[in-house]
Amino acid sequence: MAATRDPVRRRRARRGSLERPVNARLYRSSFLFLSLPLLILAFSIVRPGALPAPLLPPNFDGQATRQLAADFAGSYPDRSPDGTGSLRAAQWFRDQMAPYGLPIASDTWEAKTPELGTVRLRNLWAVAAGQSPDAIVVMAHRDDTGAGPGADDNASGTAALVELARNYAQSSGLRVRSAHTIVFLSTDGGAFGALGAVRFAQRAPFRVVATINLDVIAGKGVPRVVITGDRPRSPAATFVQTAARRVLEQTGTRPRRAGLIDQLVDLGFPFTLYEQGPFVARGIPAVTITTAGERPPDAFGDRASQLGTARLTGIGRAAQQIVGSLDQGLELVQGTTSFVWAGDRIVRGWAIELVLVSLLVPFLVGVVDLFAHCRRRRIPLLPAVRSLRTRLAFWLFAGLAFFAFELFGAWPSGDGRPPNPASPAAGDWPVLALLGLGAVILVGWLVTRPRLVPHRVVGSDERLAGETAALLALAIVALLILATNPFALVFVLPALHAWLWLPHLRSGRPPARGLVLLLGLTGPLLLLLSLGVRYGLGFDAPWYLLELVAVGYIKLPPVAIVLAGAACAAQLTAIAAGRYTPYPERGERPARGPLRELVRTVALGVRARRRVTAERRRAFGG
Repeated sequence: MAATRDPVRRRRARRGSLERPVNARLYRSSFLFLSLPLLILAFSIVRPGALPAPLLPPNFDGQATRQLAADFAGSYPDRSPDGTGSLRAAQWFRDQMAPYGLPIASDTWEAKTPELGTVRLRNLWAVAAGQSPDAIVVMAHRDDTGAGPGADDNASGTAALVELARNYAQSSGLRVRSAHTIVFLSTDGGAFGALGAVRFAQRAPFRVVATINLDVIAGKGVPRVVITGDRPRSPAATFVQTAARRVLEQTGTRPRRAGLIDQLVDLGFPFTLYEQGPFVARGIPAVTITTAGERPPDAFGDRASQLGTARLTGIGRAAQQIVGSLDQGLELVQGTTSFVWAGDRIVRGWAIELVLVSLLVPFLVGVVDLFAHCRRRRIPLLPAVRSLRTRLAFWLFAGLAFFAFELFGAWPSGDGRPPNPASPAAGDWPVLALLGLGAVILVGWLVTRPRLVPHRVVGSDERLAGETAALLALAIVALLILATNPFALVFVLPALHAWLWLPHLRSGRPPARGLVLLLGLTGPLLLLLSLGVRYGLGFDAPWYLLELVAVGYIKLPPVAIVLAGAACAAQLTAIAAGRYTPYPERGERPARGPLRELVRTVALGVRARRRVTAERRRAFGG
């Protein structure tokens, strides 16, 4: 019987060679830096307390509030900004507040939205003066999209606002003067990016020290407390715990919060559709109480028949108790910070930032050692850096082209607020404009392509130089992210730690390299998944992100950082795919530059076509 032959084993490359340039031992030992931050994080976990409930029981009338919400939604089903329904809805709020004798003020201004263009908006607020001028704001937006009667979103919140104000009526001889001023704020433009909340937060005539937002409070869903801000901040933990405790006491249901991963995503990419966001961004503790998810419900089914009296009563009484708790202990809940909820406990934001920075250290150590490895082998990095510079110029050109199209009105524009995900602006892709942008970017690529595609065999040392230059640039990108928003490192850490090992896989099979490249994209995919699932955007999430850039909600510095990261990823992808070449030396470059070469190629093509056409005409006697 013939003996079977053992499979031939590939000899493993020597540690420190061109095939294994990353020092794995040094990389692993660098994780020791993570021990102390994890220990600190463990000791930073605390259980925040809640303020005591008021002595007097709530007297919120849920049945009357439901009837008021049904009347409001039925009388003015279209309350979209700047329409006749909006004006009548504002007058309705004035009329409902008039019997209570509370002074009412208003603020009128113009704003631009991607959905409606330039509209005129109105905020109204009633004031119950207290012993202190510091104000507790109870708010609800009264507008809707006009697609439905908006009974729950947000006639329920507006009606609850009126009912809560009843307890502070000056005409009542039983009224007790509160310790703080209570403001009942009815905002406009809440369904179009919280425009009214932004306006009031910027120009409030009071020193606002706490805000409670009521939005979609009569639905069938489990009560939810939303705390996300427009910046990576959170309201005081005692405030949030107080709101959750009062909701539990009055509804018998423990309110939900975003999950642990979702909270990290919200800190890394601050985004919310509710009106607490602008207040939290300005250091004012604010929460939204709702029965909806991260996205308000569909307007088409939002009718008065769907309003739940029991849920409306419970949340209305909870809001009344929260105001009472804040009124007697407001000094304990002021300010904003950053934290993540884990059950009934919180993890301090600064401890999470410390862990994220520590996770960055092994990558930085590995990249610096990789750079030293190239220096020891006298591998020149300048051609690789120039190649990366060309790629960066291309991506910056793509970004400039996007903003140039914006100047010509190709994208929706607005005052820097998120568009309503249910609006056509959020889901209707401008296909022609995107195709035009793609054509312009293609021209830019044709200009830069001659300097980036290989014209000769590229050695292992040159590919290692290209990877080292890209990884060093990624380290700079990570440090820039650290300087702007440390929580955003959750989106880039997978790429940093996965792509560091691409030099080891250069001689491996292509599927392995592709898998590592894909693994590095986990962070951006997590963001797209959050927008697509939590906010119901689905496959429109990429366009919605671009739209947030177009309207100015995402500022220019993060956009520039993302483009720089894309250039680094493009160079690593080109090396993994075998399509990389270092920037050509002077003797390797063509006589003409890429732009002149492109113009020459186009001109010669046009001349050749004209010559062929003329010859055909002569041949046929034309």
